[in-house]
Amino acid sequence: MDSIDPVARHPGDLRLQRSVDDTLRTIAAACAERDAPPVKAARRQLAAVYGATRLSRRRDRLRAAS
Repeated sequence: MDSIDPVARHPGDLRLQRSVDDTLRTIAAACAERDAPPVKAARRQLAAVYGATRLSRRRDRLRAAS
């Protein structure tokens, strides 16, 4: 059986593992921030405004076509 640490055989693997770990931490932090109450509330409010704007524009187009 090989007793050499696989990371020691391939130094690039350690860099890759650290890069993946950093990326996963960044994604987790972004998800946590996105789910934070103030951000979540702001996103809901923006979605409502966007939906109302789309509905208004659609109604205006329908009126203009009539």
